Amino acid sequence: MNRLEKLFEKNREWAAAIVKEQPDFFEQLSQQQAPEYLWIGCSDARVPASEILGLMPGDLFVHRNVANVVVHTDFNCLSVIQFAVEVLKVKHVIVCGHYGCGGVKAVVCNEKHGLIDNWLMHVKDVQEKHQDFLSQLEDKNKQHNYMCELNVIEQMVNVCKTYSIVNAWASEHPLSVHGWIYGLNDGLLRNLAECFSSPDEINPHYQEAIADIRKRVIRSTRHNSAEFNTANGL
Repeated sequence: MNRLEKLFEKNREWAAAIVKEQPDFFEQLSQQQAPEYLWIGCSDARVPASEILGLMPGDLFVHRNVANVVVHTDFNCLSVIQFAVEVLKVKHVIVCGHYGCGGVKAVVCNEKHGLIDNWLMHVKDVQEKHQDFLSQLEDKNKQHNYMCELNVIEQMVNVCKTYSIVNAWASEHPLSVHGWIYGLNDGLLRNLAECFSSPDEINPHYQEAIADIRKRVIRSTRHNSAEFNTANGL
């Protein structure tokens, strides 16, 4: 029987290294968890939430799914949000996507993968919503990157519509929803929008974030057009 002994060995090495640095770490960790942050990210193995933030176990409450989608019929995600907000009393909800997301790429390139296609219809909805300016991009890689950003911003809004967030703001619990994206090529996080810290901030900050992406798309298409004209002596 293959019991993946290498993984158990890695686990023992990791635990020993932690204890060497902080002997009572696991004793303290087992008492309670009190994270300030909820991370809603992609299942992609290349985006390990705690590691890229430089946080230790217990500092971050995490939910991950393909393409970091927040759906109002997904009771798994909704339960995580509720527990994080109402029980753990987190102060920040971070929706984090990443460039090069395979789920988003499947939508942009119209790839079919079976059952997952149903889940990715939520990302397809994002694409159709912003098709008026996305369609200006002939380069699929650029379209893919902008779609990864747009998906994060739309999921921020979805988070804000959940019962737990609405109720938290109504009871004046200090809570902010953030939209970030992670670069696989450089390991850096980027902020995509001003955080939503109240219902009144959702629409103006959303509109600002979408307008910024729209401007960058238009700038990109104009740059490509200028390069084409120069190359062809126009």
